[in-house]
Order: sequence, then structure tokens, then C-alpha cells
Amino acid sequence: MTWQEHIRVDPRIAFGKPVVAGTRIPVYMVLELIEAGYTARQIIADFYPTLTEDAVRACIRYATDLAKNEEIYFVREVAATTAG
Repeated sequence: MTWQEHIRVDPRIAFGKPVVAGTRIPVYMVLELIEAGYTARQIIADFYPTLTEDAVRACIRYATDLAKNEEIYFVREVAATTAG
């Protein structure tokens, strides 16, 4: 299973935020429920009965890939000198 099978980005849906394919459920909302301690089964039963466990796992994989592939650039601060 790859997240690409379950996650879509369309500028006409949810302002272009990633959503679970075939729904208007934003990935971030699923991730917030996971962060709050809900299991995939609880998320499906209590909030989004149209989702599958694979779709919930795809949200996690999507976030993991984003974090893994994120490039961070550090800017070295140079102390300002004043002539005077």
C-alpha cells in the first residue's frame, strides 16, 4: 500500500489541502485524531465511517514521507557591527 493510492490534492477540494481520495476529509484532521490517541478503528467508527484502515494508515505514511523528505536550510546569523 502506498499513500498515493489514498491521498489526493485538488485545488477545487478543501482549498487544495491533501484529502482522503473520494472524500473531503483532510489528512490533517485524521492525523489530529491519531495524535489525540484514537485508533484507526475508533476514527472510522466514531468520526469517518466511510474511511478504511488503509486510508488512515495512508495519512500516517503521507505525513512520514513529508517529514522524511523535508529539506531544512539553516541560515547562519552574523552579528551586526556598528561603526562608530
